[in-house]
Amino acid sequence: MSELLPPPDGGSGLQWTARYGEAVMNTFGTPRRVLVRGDGVHVWDADGARYLDLLGGIAVNTLGHGHPTLTAAISAQLGTLGHVSNFFATPTQVALAERLLEIGQAPAGSRVFFTNSGTEANEAAFKLLRRTRRPRVLALEGSFHGRSMGALALTHKAAYREPFAPLPGGVEFLPVGDVDALTAAMGPDVAGIVVEVVQGEAGVRPLPAGYLAAARSLADLHGSLLVVDEVQTGIGRTGSWFAWQHPDLGAGVRPDVVTMAKGLGGGFPIGALLASGTAATLLSPGQHGTTFGGNPVAAAAALATLGVLERDGVLAHVAEMGERLATALAAAPLVTEVRGRGLLLAIELSSPVAARVADLALAAGFIVNPVTPTALRLAPPLVLTWDEVEPFVTFLRDLRVEMLVDPEETS
Repeated sequence: MSELLPPPDGGSGLQWTARYGEAVMNTFGTPRRVLVRGDGVHVWDADGARYLDLLGGIAVNTLGHGHPTLTAAISAQLGTLGHVSNFFATPTQVALAERLLEIGQAPAGSRVFFTNSGTEANEAAFKLLRRTRRPRVLALEGSFHGRSMGALALTHKAAYREPFAPLPGGVEFLPVGDVDALTAAMGPDVAGIVVEVVQGEAGVRPLPAGYLAAARSLADLHGSLLVVDEVQTGIGRTGSWFAWQHPDLGAGVRPDVVTMAKGLGGGFPIGALLASGTAATLLSPGQHGTTFGGNPVAAAAALATLGVLERDGVLAHVAEMGERLATALAAAPLVTEVRGRGLLLAIELSSPVAARVADLALAAGFIVNPVTPTALRLAPPLVLTWDEVEPFVTFLRDLRVEMLVDPEETS
């Protein structure tokens, strides 16, 4: 049994990485480190090194690692009822749906469909749009909505799309922020407009002011649906429950469909689609489904996560911390801009050295993500404090151009 289930602290990072290469499909490349433990905003690797986790599993670990309320809720639910099919309901599933309708400011008649991930939530949104029987869907250049076939059809990056062509058709990509292009593309054959309020994978780029309001008006004019992907930005990440709720980002615009996942379960896999108005009735029994979506353990994890965020005033903390952190990072010599909102930030660098800076940061004990060649993405646990993040601010401020030369490239 010990050969099958080795303890998480057994073996060096090199040993585990070698075993990974022999057992795990190579879709993610070589692991940067082998992580074995987490506590709060820190994680430890197999060799005992500690890191400040400023990526949070890519905006997933909302409450950090090992949060007692979250782990207790998961354990209690798993010890009571772990899984049932969706032929049956559970109290946690129903309570979570009600809570999401509440924080999503959904009007009467709105409904929730549960999934296991953001990709699945966007796949469900794509199928929902198909049920309008209109053939065209509008999405934005720079968009990322997932890697399953329907979600991938909504994703703009050619490197993700081309190996799997032909994808489901009818999707057209428009320039971000170009209201004239959106106006020209709209018509009675458009099922919906799919947008991210902040494009995460494109480098944490918020939509220009007024664009979402224009999309809402055009959708209403042509009887189309407005779908907002909040997978990365939702559940308090930007300082509001959802990014579209910020007056300057969403202009008070209410979407017809909102997709979410990542931070919803605090690290436990769960996603959801929230649909309002006619969108809530487009998928009828038998037209879509999932085995694990909305299972009682995932729902308990999400309820606990939402409960802690509300109980501890975390959304206000995120807004304050985001502003303070962005201001401090902008003062670093290599930084030309800090974009984003709350604790979803991009640090734009003066040259395409993001990967090298990320390597140096990792060696210094900080986990960040080079989301583009010139930008680092931060999406840390929402409970991050200033004392915890200040060492990273100092690290970035102390970086100089001469430190970014990779010794392997000059040898």
